[in-house]
This record gives sequence, structure tokens and C-alpha cells, in this order.
Amino acid sequence: MEKTLYTLTVFSENSVGLLGQITIIFTRRGINIETLSVSPSAIKGIHKFTITIYSTLDVVTKVVQQIDKRVDILKAYFNTDDELIFQEIALYKIATDKLLAKGSIEDLIRKYHIRIMEMNENFVVFQKAGHYEETQQLFSELSETIGVLQFIRSGRVAITKSKVERLTDMLEGIQTKYGKK
Repeated sequence: MEKTLYTLTVFSENSVGLLGQITIIFTRRGINIETLSVSPSAIKGIHKFTITIYSTLDVVTKVVQQIDKRVDILKAYFNTDDELIFQEIALYKIATDKLLAKGSIEDLIRKYHIRIMEMNENFVVFQKAGHYEETQQLFSELSETIGVLQFIRSGRVAITKSKVERLTDMLEGIQTKYGKK
């Protein structure tokens, strides 16, 4: 069976130990988490976990159902890339002398739409936002032509292409059901 990259979104209150409870579900099934990002959501008091995994549809469906059953979880679901708008951020640290020896960095900045975060006599730090392939392509070019001192990439951050989050729909349904609207 062919595996696809799925993005799981999990909404919860900010509970101590919840990340461990979620990750153990993947560990028990032998699923590797590709990226993981956690932050407050647009709804006050609710946190959003964004997790990417390579899996089959059957397995990802079961994993999301298992996560969704946890008491501390408000809602869990998954999407494919075509249902999302997503980005990653990468930072690249380059030796200043090697970068300047290459000549003009303007072409590099224009080609990759990078931002200079810090520049001093010892090093330059670039920031690149984009999809994995874009941040990896810049890493490859810098590694081959100049050398990279340090490199880090964030986990995926994603929002759905739908008008509102699925959690918003669910919460509105609960309020309507109990007459609290």
C-alpha cells in the first residue's frame, strides 16, 4: 500500500503530559512523526497540535479516532496537502567570509525569497519560509556552494482551506444543542 503524507490537527486544552499521551499512540503503532508543532489556536484557551505522518488512509483514520477518544482532546482530524495552506520556516547559518567570497548574495536572496535575520563579521543567518522542498533546495545549494554551519527547520504549520476550523463548527453545534447560543 502506498503511503501518503497526512497532516493531523488536534485541538485540546493546554494540559500537562498531553503531548506524551498523543505521541505514545504513534509509537505503539510504529508510526514515525515527521513534524510536530504546537501553539495556541484562534480560540482562547485551546491549543492546536499539527502533526505530519506518512501513512495509509486506513491507519491514519484509526489513529485519529484513537486520539479523538482521549478525554483531554476536543477534536482530532486529518487532511491531505490539497486541503491545506501550510508552511515551514528554516534558518541557515553561514560563515560571513565564505558567503562574501561567493560574490553578490542578491541573486540568492531573490531566487529563494530569503530574509537576513542576523549578519556580523562571523556569520550570517538566513530565514526561508516555504514548503519542505523549497527549504531543502536552499539547504542543498548552500551546502554545496558555501557550506552551512547550522540548520534548523520548524514543524509544519497549517490551516484548512475551509472557512472555519472544524473545532469551531463542533463548538457551535454543542452551544446550539444546549441552548447556549
